[in-house]
This record gives sequence, C-alpha cells and structure tokens, in this order.
Amino acid sequence: MPAIKGPGIFLAQFMSDEAPFNDLESIATWAASLGYKGIQVPTGDTAIFDLERAANSQEYCDEVMAICKKAGVQISELSTHLQGQLVAVHPAYDELFDNFAPEALRGKPAERTEWAIRQMKWAAKASQRLGLTAHATFSGAFLWHLAYPWPQRPAGLVEQGFAELAKRWLPILDAFDEAGVDVCYEIHPGEDLHDGASFEMFLDAVNGHPRANILFDPSHFVLQQLDYLQFIDLYHERIKMFHVKDAEFNPNGRSGVYGGYQDWKERPGRFRSLGDGQVDFKGIFSKLTQYGFDGWAILEWECCLKDSNQGAAEGAPFIANHIITPAGRAFDDFAGADSDQQRNRKILGL
Repeated sequence: MPAIKGPGIFLAQFMSDEAPFNDLESIATWAASLGYKGIQVPTGDTAIFDLERAANSQEYCDEVMAICKKAGVQISELSTHLQGQLVAVHPAYDELFDNFAPEALRGKPAERTEWAIRQMKWAAKASQRLGLTAHATFSGAFLWHLAYPWPQRPAGLVEQGFAELAKRWLPILDAFDEAGVDVCYEIHPGEDLHDGASFEMFLDAVNGHPRANILFDPSHFVLQQLDYLQFIDLYHERIKMFHVKDAEFNPNGRSGVYGGYQDWKERPGRFRSLGDGQVDFKGIFSKLTQYGFDGWAILEWECCLKDSNQGAAEGAPFIANHIITPAGRAFDDFAGADSDQQRNRKILGL
C-alpha cells in the first residue's frame, strides 16, 4: 500500500512583504527549517511564483525546482484558489471579489472571468512542466446566496446554475486532462461545491469528468456539521489532495452554524491550529491510508487565537506523527498455512 506524503505546508497564509516570506528561496528555506518536505504554492504573487512564465518556460520551471531542491523541499501542488473563485461570480459579490483580480480588471466582470479562465489554463501547463499531478482551486459560485431556500428556489434554478458552472469549467478540465493533472476543488462554504451533495451535482453536470476531483479539508465540514469520516468513505476515489486543518464547533443559545455575523473569536465554529480543535485526525489518516491515498498531507494554518509562527512550528511534527507507514504484511501471517483446493474442501467438510 502507498503511504501519505508529508509533511507539507500551504504558503498562502504566510506570504508577506517581509523576509523570509517575500520570495521563493527564503520561504522555502524557512519551511524546510521547520521540518516540512513539501510546499503548496499559491500563484497570485509573482514575487513567489510567476504563473504565466511557468506556463510558457520549462527553463523557469527548472529554476524553480532547483531553488526548492536546494532549500530542502519540493513543490507538492500549485494553487489557484483566488483565480478559480473568479471563474464564476454572482454579481452580488462583484465588489468583494474584485480584490482578487488585477486592478485593471476591477469593475469589468466579463474580462475578469476571461482572465481567470486563462489563469487556470496556465496553471495546467505550469503543473505539467513541474511534474505535478494535482492542482488546488475553488469552483466559484452562482448559487451560494441561495443556499438557504427562503424564499423557495424556483424549480430548475439549481440545475441551471450547475449547467452554467460546468460550461465554464469543462474547457479548463479538458486543459488539465491534456496536461495529466487533476483539478482538486476545495469543498468550501461560499463555493457552489461546498459539500458532497453539491459536488455530485457538479460531477453530473461535467459528465463525470475524470479530472474533477476533491481537496479534502475536514475543518470546513466541522463548521457545517458534516460527517467528514463518512465523506472519505463516499468520495475517496475522488480525493486527490488533503489539507490538514483543525476546527471546533461549540454551539450555544445565541448562535450556531451561521455564526451570527460575529468575528471569528466569537463564532461557535472556529478554525484552530493543529491539535487545538476537535478534528479526529487519527481517524482521517487511518481512513485515507485504508483507501490508498498517496498524496500530500498539507498544513493549512488558520487560527483566530494562536500566532502563525507557532502554528507552523507545531504543524510539521503533528503531521509527521500522524502519517501511517502502511503494513507490508498481515499481522497474523505467523498463523497461516499453505493451502490448495483439495485441502480447502477438506476443511469445509466436502
């Protein structure tokens, strides 16, 4: 059986204008110093990674891989969470999501969508040049404002929304298929793909496309009160990526799943540093190992209480201690015996 790779770290929450978080060599060296073996690289900041250049230059990709190797890490996957979000945006969210786009495209939703789709196709080619097999992203959303059915949704509205979402994503999925890379949608509130049922709707709309897969992050399921262990049972064949992220849910008489518009510290559902929340990581690592998941275990650090540097330092040993070396043989082999059909018949009394 294959083993889970790791530990790795998603760089998005750590990148800044200050050293050592302001260029690839420095941040890769920092990650390696904490015990991380892989880095998941966002593609929205050219100071860290130039996506367009990577899509068009094998020489640049070779330089990037050499920098990472010298630092002591490798790239686990690229991420286009922000660009993927912009593939599908309901007009109600235009003002907020314009922050994810280049300044010249703000207030121009059609051009912004074209830019996002182009970015996704570049990500497919860049991943191929880097020898990667999976890619992290968001699906975007046309329907999120309709998640709670009041007033009641008109018949056919959900199906039409997923049909339009599929129309935008199918050419992107085909580009990733040509590159030999899986698109791993982070199943996340705010996206049309936010739970198992909505992922199934999307999968039906894209005709079961083989590159439409899942980034599994249990923290978002804790906040939705969804059974994240059974989720693995149901969708393990499509789970190609894993964010190791903790969370807790402590409902009270004032608020619950929706959070009451409160800040993160006051919400019943909160993201926490690894080991500080309620996620059953022993159960998750066991399930993923059982089903032969051989992707990376990637820390995504988000916590409303603990400092990021402390969370990052604690994350690598936490993940390393949870990775299971798959058994090479059955534990009761010592009690086995040679057999053949005739002997089996005798044991059965036949």
